[in-house]
Amino acid sequence: MANLKEIKRKIGSVKNTQKTTNAMKLVSSAKLKRTEELAKRSRVYAAKLTELLNEIARKMQQTNTNGIDNIYFREVDELQKVDIVFITADKGLCGGFNAQTIKRANHLIETFREKNVKVRLRAIGRKGIDYFKFNGIELNDEVIGLSSAPDFKKASEFISEVADSYANGDTDKIILIHNGYVNMITQEVREDQILPVDTPKLELNNVSTSELEVEPDDDDTLLNALVKRYIEYTMYYSLIDSLAAEHSARMQAMDAATKNAKEMVKTLQVKYNKARQESITTELIEIISGMESMK
Repeated sequence: MANLKEIKRKIGSVKNTQKTTNAMKLVSSAKLKRTEELAKRSRVYAAKLTELLNEIARKMQQTNTNGIDNIYFREVDELQKVDIVFITADKGLCGGFNAQTIKRANHLIETFREKNVKVRLRAIGRKGIDYFKFNGIELNDEVIGLSSAPDFKKASEFISEVADSYANGDTDKIILIHNGYVNMITQEVREDQILPVDTPKLELNNVSTSELEVEPDDDDTLLNALVKRYIEYTMYYSLIDSLAAEHSARMQAMDAATKNAKEMVKTLQVKYNKARQESITTELIEIISGMESMK
């Protein structure tokens, strides 16, 4: 016979868990709304910055017969070294959010290593850092606290060091991986080439209708400054995008956990009722048997 007290204790424990997961769902929902609004505003700025970079690069391409002769646009024929920057959360309880980013990073690492290209990892977020350290994989750089609280200054300092490494010739390519926000129920792993600037993405071959004028002596200086701001804001926006996706994933995970807890309470309640009925029936049989034996 099932122990009634034990079942009742389990029901109480599951109900407490249900309250906790439901509270975490509500908290994530509130945080998501704030982060989603910030992401929308940041997306507009990023789009305008990309548009301006596109225009200046296109002007340079049209005026120079050899195309854009700028260090941030030079593609290397044979890659020797690649830097992979990836963003994960500092906390768990968000379903497969972190696992998807780590999986993409691992896939990219294997792809480059098959081509004998050295890979350096730069990690943002405790979960990704813990995973690679546990598996004995060296990290070239690691930051904790930035993915949970995006800050433009800190993001700029981080990515500027990586960009300087590229400018000094220490690496041939910089790739950024993060799990981005699509909507409240969907996240998408995104892989962006930070440096050299992804010219196909800028659509430089399109005909320009802009009236923007750039002096020949200033175009390279202006382009360098603009590229630096472009990669800084790309890093910052990716952090915000990742945070919105994290809140979305955690909200879904906690919602699923709350529903599972509710179903478990129902199952345990049925089990408790059956055990109680068995207990009552046993007691009745014992009373009747005792009365019969006294006759």
